[in-house]
Amino acid sequence: MSFQFIEPSQINDIIPLMQQLTSHKFSDAILKERFADMVTENYECAVIYDDHELIGVTGLWYCTRHYAGKSVELDHVIIAEDYRNKGLGKQFLERIYTYVKAKGVNTAELNTYVQNYPSHKFYYNEGFEVLGYHFLKTPQYHILFKLLRLVSDSTS
Repeated sequence: MSFQFIEPSQINDIIPLMQQLTSHKFSDAILKERFADMVTENYECAVIYDDHELIGVTGLWYCTRHYAGKSVELDHVIIAEDYRNKGLGKQFLERIYTYVKAKGVNTAELNTYVQNYPSHKFYYNEGFEVLGYHFLKTPQYHILFKLLRLVSDSTS
């Protein structure tokens, strides 16, 4: 197994695992566009290879939080299905913790999908605590709510 950080020019190599993680929710073209933006921000991508096969990935977002200080947010964490439950996720995170600690980061945080129960157990075992909920508002909802308010105001 090889644990490493990929160069921004290699970011599209992670698309197959991202498609697996998100059940192909977004096209490859959309992911390529988004990844092109992400690599220009406070983002790095850690991967695991078994020979030349990409079997694990996580994004790392760096920031300073008022409640945690220097922090890294683990994003889109996935280990290929055939490699799960073999201790690889734990090894991967240990490498990441060591790497980010050398950068002055003292806390790690992440989001996981509500229905992804195996990940919840894994992260609890890693010492993560649930602090709150992650809310997402997309532009469509923003426009819809504005329209509903306009309609509501005009009928009042």
